[in-house]
Amino acid sequence: MVSDISVVICAHSEERWSNLIEAVASVKQQTFQPKEIIVVIDHNEQLLKRAQEHVIGVSVIENTEMRGLSGARNCGIAAAQGNVIAFLDDDALATPDWLKMVSQRYTEADVLGTGGTIIPLWAEDKPVWFPEEFYWVVGCTYRGMPQTDTVIRNPIGANMSLRRDIFDFVGSFRSDIGRIGSRPIGCEETELCIRAKQHWPEGRFLYLPAAVVFHRVTKKRATWAYFCSRCYSEGLSKAQVTRFVGVKDSLAVERLYMSRILPAGVIRGIKDALFHRDLTGFARAGVIVVGLVVTTAGYCVGLLTQSRNNAPKKRPFDKTTLRRKNPLSSLMNV
Repeated sequence: MVSDISVVICAHSEERWSNLIEAVASVKQQTFQPKEIIVVIDHNEQLLKRAQEHVIGVSVIENTEMRGLSGARNCGIAAAQGNVIAFLDDDALATPDWLKMVSQRYTEADVLGTGGTIIPLWAEDKPVWFPEEFYWVVGCTYRGMPQTDTVIRNPIGANMSLRRDIFDFVGSFRSDIGRIGSRPIGCEETELCIRAKQHWPEGRFLYLPAAVVFHRVTKKRATWAYFCSRCYSEGLSKAQVTRFVGVKDSLAVERLYMSRILPAGVIRGIKDALFHRDLTGFARAGVIVVGLVVTTAGYCVGLLTQSRNNAPKKRPFDKTTLRRKNPLSSLMNV
């Protein structure tokens, strides 16, 4: 187990002030105490001043990089002194043994980072149509994730720890990927972890189910509109990741998810409706199909946008050059 671990919590809105206070309190109550807690305020002067005055026993700093979660995390990393840096969302609550469980595998030299279980805390009852296979939409562990300690491509950002060496050797989170305010764009941790794995092919990222945090799900995030928006944005994000680290590494997990987990979810929903008299099973099965289609559409649009942006610009038509050029020269040179 590492002896010095820094915890970084990023916040951007005063609307989540009470959540931030509770998130910090959950870290202070850990059975394994962190070296430090760093709260990074993302371009909100009023929230920064309030946090500096009222959040006691932590380091409160401002995001001096580009606005957004990636920039805020990078500022937290720059300020952190620990050999391992753990990240917790400002609307999440860590269970008392979270840091103990997160940090216990760092005695193994090839472990680059760890993550754990993220359980949704619904502001209201969970929508009956919402399939667990799509819990990633609300930043939580989805059905199909392993139940035992397992090697993964990347942890989910709400419950994640990484060795400092990653940032020293392969760089920080990309500011052109990641959430800005409430915009549901993500995958910055995916891109960073793939980049680290490409640098250290023998390295591992581990999923540790016993490292548990609870993640609040607001009423707005439990709506159909947010579900579709988040799926579409995920597709756009994945297209961005493929541009930076390649298709093979960026979509390996998604292929398994699409070929096994989602079909199993559709079958489960239909069985629930037919054999358990739960007609909402049909809705969940349908939502899985729609979610896949919308995410794929976002991915295709993202690729198309990239191809257009990267297309070579046509040179302006120059009549003078045309008159000077022998129209038969190209044929004569064949």
